[in-house]
Amino acid sequence: MNILVGAAAGLGLATVGIPVITGALGFTSAGIAAGSVATSMMSATAIANGGAVASGSVVSILQSIGAVGLSAAAKTAMAAGGALVGAMVSQPKD
Repeated sequence: MNILVGAAAGLGLATVGIPVITGALGFTSAGIAAGSVATSMMSATAIANGGAVASGSVVSILQSIGAVGLSAAAKTAMAAGGALVGAMVSQPKD
């Protein structure tokens, strides 16, 4: 039974938690929210890259998630991975 609870928790965290967390950090559909953690991340990334935020960087990926959400394939992969990790973590130790 613990494995099912862990799998459900992992599933929920992966599919619901990630979009909620990205929004809370300041990565929104309207862009990066002023004064947020996302603003600091973007600034640090731009400074480190000579004024630009590189495509494929953590900041650009999180902004993409904040702007348009996750694709169906990404949601499926995250759901499966979250459920698997949750089940593995909740297994009783021998």
